[in-house]
Parts: sequence; structure tokens; C-alpha cells
Amino acid sequence: MARPTIADIAREAGVSKGAVSFALNGRPGVSEATRDRILRIAERMNWRPHSAARALGGARAGAVGLVLARPARTIGLEPFFGQLLSGLQAGLSARSTALQLLVVEDTAAEIDVYRRWTSEHRVDGFVLVDLQVRDPRVPVLEELGVPTVVLGGPGPHGGLPAVWADDREAMTSIVEYLAALGHRRIAHLAGLPAFQHTRRRIRAVRDAARRLGLAEAVSVPTDFSDAEGAAATRTLLARPRARRPTAIVCDSDVMAVAGLGVAAEMGVPVPGELSVVSFDDSALARIVHPSLTALSRDTFALGEQVAGALLALLDDPSSARDVRNPTPRLTVRESTAAPAAAPLDPSAKAL
Repeated sequence: MARPTIADIAREAGVSKGAVSFALNGRPGVSEATRDRILRIAERMNWRPHSAARALGGARAGAVGLVLARPARTIGLEPFFGQLLSGLQAGLSARSTALQLLVVEDTAAEIDVYRRWTSEHRVDGFVLVDLQVRDPRVPVLEELGVPTVVLGGPGPHGGLPAVWADDREAMTSIVEYLAALGHRRIAHLAGLPAFQHTRRRIRAVRDAARRLGLAEAVSVPTDFSDAEGAAATRTLLARPRARRPTAIVCDSDVMAVAGLGVAAEMGVPVPGELSVVSFDDSALARIVHPSLTALSRDTFALGEQVAGALLALLDDPSSARDVRNPTPRLTVRESTAAPAAAPLDPSAKAL
């Protein structure tokens, strides 16, 4: 069945399309009796405003867009994104605003969506995630002029406002904690190297390791998936015991849980011979055995905060400003302990 239009309502009510428009938009120009008749007919026809037409008339679309250029399977497994999306929608729902989500293959496809949704007036604004090094999306969104809030920073994001927490400070706290336990060989299962937050975490591990005099601190890029997390852990633990890491830091709890499974498979007790830390905390980190030491923050509240920042920007463009979130705090659980004594490796060298 075709979607009812203003012309259909006008024909049924015996009035002009202009009169229908006045009635539906609450504008003067029609009598109250005519307005009531038009509204009753519109309700009976189940008429709903067309978002593009409303936007062209100056009305909002009532939705904001989030486009993710990540493997859909990986996103589906990550509790972080589930909590973030829930918080975003909760914050937006308070103002009857929808979250329009699309998962695409790559950055080029993501940019195409930004251009198409803007030209079609599908959304009132965007949430931009996964800031990249020399991010090509930022100048496009600035050119389109659509209100946008970035989740992430403090790296370059043009003139777009951001909500961010300090990844470097958070990662440094993990390395310092492990060093204090006595760990001298640490591995970091990092995310995608094109992301600014991945680069910051890698640099934080390297700089802290040098400052603390650790024997080794290696970062291994992954796609955040359990498969790559497991493969990287297996490679690290296949080293001779004197050369393998005594602690592994994972950029997602999915990878950390996969790492626990690999350690059990290879007969490496956690935390007896290997400590595991997750950069993300969720119910998943708490229910596995041993429970995971992790960086904790309220990801749901983070999503609500991003939604609030974008809604404020839609109401008042002059409200654009960067908002710093508290740095995630380390929650110590069962997966970390002082390292067991290992045979000396004569080839080991201090950094």
C-alpha cells in the first residue's frame, strides 16, 4: 500500500494542500473545526511526516547518525559497543530522537554515507568514532556543515567538538601496576594501527617501559577480534619460557577472554605464569574465571554524555566544546599477580 500523502488528506478533507500543511504543522490559517477534521483524517490514514520533506521545510529529521567502518561480526561481539549504543539511544530517547546505525566496509563507504544522508536530510547530526591518523572524515563533515560530536581525542579532529578520556594515562597506569608486581616482559595486544587511540596506547606502553626499565614491551596490532587475539596470544606463549611475556594487556575484553582460553589450552596458568589485563571492562570480564583485571568506566554513561553533547549542539551551535571524561581506573581482579620465577635468558637485554 502506498504511503499516504498530504494530497491524499486534502482530497479526503475537501481542502487545499496548503490548508493541510497549516493544520498538520500547527500553524494559523485554518479554523479549529477544519484543523480537527484534517488531524482525524491524517490519523485514520496513519499518515506520518516524511523526514526529508520536513528537513527541507526547516524541521528536524528526529534522528542522528552513527556509521561504523568495522567488521560487523567483531562489533557484535564487543560489549563496549553494546553499552555505548545503549547509552547513546537512552540519551537521545529523552528527546524523542532516534539513532540511525549503519555498518560499512571501509572509510570510503563511510564518507559516502555521510554525504548521502546529509543530502537526503536523513539525520540532524552525526557521532564520529574511531578517530584515525590524518582522518579523511573530519574535513568532509566540516564541509557538510552537519553538527557532529567526536567520541575520542585529544588527537586532531578539526573544529569538531569531542567527548574523550585519556587513553595514554589509562594505559600508563596498567604498565606501572604490572611493573610494580615485578613483571619485566609485557606484551600489548593492540587494536587497528590506523586509529589514533591505538597509536596513543602503543606509545604509552613503549614510553612507560623505557622509564621503568622493563626488559621488553612489545605491541602487536590486531583487529580487536577474539580470533586475532587468540592467534597473537598463542604466538607469544609459544616462545621459550624465559623469553615469553609474563603479562599481556589486551585492548578489548573479547581479546582478553580469548587469551585466557589460549593460556589454558597451552597449559600456562593464569595468574601463576601469566597475568592478563583488559583495557575494557564489562560483565564478560567479571564472569570469566579467573576474573579479569581491567580498566573500568561507565560506558553506558559515556554514550549518554555523547548524546547530550550532540543534542546541545543541535539546539545551540555555539555550545560546541571538548568534554574530558574521567580517566578509566584499574580494577584489580584474579587474572594478575606477581610473576613466577623463570629461567634466566642470557639473550635478554634491558631497553
